[in-house]
Amino acid sequence: MTREFDLAPSLARGVADRAGAWEFIRGFAAHWARPLSRGDGRPEAELARAEERLGLRLPAALREAYLLLGRRPDLTGSVDALLAPAELYVDGAGEALVFRRSDEGDASWGIPLDRLAESDPPVGIRAHLPDDTAERWEGWLERLSLCFVELVLSESLRTPGRPRAFLDPDDTHIELLEEHAVRLPFPPYPVGREEGGGRWFLAGDVLLYDGGGMSLYARGRSAAGLERVRELIPGEWLDEGVGPVESLETGPRQGGHA
Repeated sequence: MTREFDLAPSLARGVADRAGAWEFIRGFAAHWARPLSRGDGRPEAELARAEERLGLRLPAALREAYLLLGRRPDLTGSVDALLAPAELYVDGAGEALVFRRSDEGDASWGIPLDRLAESDPPVGIRAHLPDDTAERWEGWLERLSLCFVELVLSESLRTPGRPRAFLDPDDTHIELLEEHAVRLPFPPYPVGREEGGGRWFLAGDVLLYDGGGMSLYARGRSAAGLERVRELIPGEWLDEGVGPVESLETGPRQGGHA
């Protein structure tokens, strides 16, 4: 029998330390996607070749993440792609090891080179601007393992074939979100932004992300759960994706759209 996965307390343990992060990701994958298996990780040989090519040692947290889920694009690349070990690179300014890129090429995530010796170093984000001389690395999250928890959560919002929707919210929508959903125990981010940063919520079996009041994403385990949230937070919700909705409770439902 599969042990029940309670997202909120599991996430609280997941943000506490590196081991908790990997345990949370295993549980989340099993209940919100499909369970991780041995073949979902990158082989050690790929990591060794990347280190030889780059002339540096990958942090323990990055190695562990690749070994755990480096071949699971549904968890790591629905929108913004986790780079394969062969694609890792040092940015042009020689400041960071880049391991993730946005799908539109307008941002990258990287680990400061002077923190690579740490087992679980901080992560920065760099917006790509028309004037590249104005680009700067900014703080994203304080630990790489925490970044992978956020990565898996954020990519799950956009997984094709799952019940998901988007709303351009106003103040009333955010008030209803705070009234009807429970805020999840994920620290404020980007680093140093206590107000106006990303926040995670749970309403029944629906995961919600508030992008600082600028966007509201919802991802349900079931189409019925997502519909309940749309009733609690009325608005011009947009269904995301094309194709039949696949509920994790009932399986594919013909005629719907994710």
